[in-house]
Amino acid sequence: MPDTLCGVRVDAEELTPFLPPGKKLSVKPKVRPTSIWCDVAVDGKLAVRTVQKWWQGGVDTAYFLRSQTLERVEKTADEGRYVYSDWQAFGKTEGCVDEKYEQELYTGIQAYGSDHRDADAMKRLIVSFTKEVEKSDECDEGST
Repeated sequence: MPDTLCGVRVDAEELTPFLPPGKKLSVKPKVRPTSIWCDVAVDGKLAVRTVQKWWQGGVDTAYFLRSQTLERVEKTADEGRYVYSDWQAFGKTEGCVDEKYEQELYTGIQAYGSDHRDADAMKRLIVSFTKEVEKSDECDEGST
């Protein structure tokens, strides 16, 4: 298990239970002008996806997540900054703002390929992932 996913540090102990058993792990970034998707596959099948996405500023995380999933995600933390379920979670960074385009940087983690479900672990993952994104070059890119 790598300690970073597409350049963002992750807690391997928290992420590992969401990965199905298998022999080969691969990590593939998909970089777009307003987003970075990071797909983690086990034996060639998508298991976990992370996202960093510049999105409309001034909206809450629940608004952002509706563009990312059709599933209900009802648990919240930090006054709605984080919204999560037992297999996916979304967050809003602090201080990662692109003033020119009036956008803020949001995060997400979705464990598509696992039967493991743990809302508390997913909450810890999105909080730590979002904090690491706040330290990243991607966060700095928006403040120019």
